[in-house]
Amino acid sequence: MKTHSPQVIGIAVLESGGRFLVGCRGSDGPLAGYDEFPGGKCRADESPAACAVRECGEETGLAVEAVELLLRREFAYAHATVDLHFWRCRPVDTTGDAAPENGFRWVTADELATLHFPEANAPLLELLRSL
Repeated sequence: MKTHSPQVIGIAVLESGGRFLVGCRGSDGPLAGYDEFPGGKCRADESPAACAVRECGEETGLAVEAVELLLRREFAYAHATVDLHFWRCRPVDTTGDAAPENGFRWVTADELATLHFPEANAPLLELLRSL
């Protein structure tokens, strides 16, 4: 029986002024319609932190830096097994209120609890509410 290595995912948990950057997945593909933090699959030569920074820039237009690993979690979905690396990030440009692109928006920690995130994010959401 062939086993597949989990897909390594770098995720940017961007917090600024007590708010978190959140988007919504498109209407097609796995986990369609779920809320999400910016992130995606790591390239072969890329660390999860570098992936989180790159993906955040590509998805939102915001330049960020990875500050610390908040949580690492392996999770098996029906479509794939993933190795999630949630990185606390901060904006590189702190001169103003960062305006994200592509449907991403800023929400408070309390609002996070009202959104529809994938099941694998549950421990992270608990952690963020406790900060």
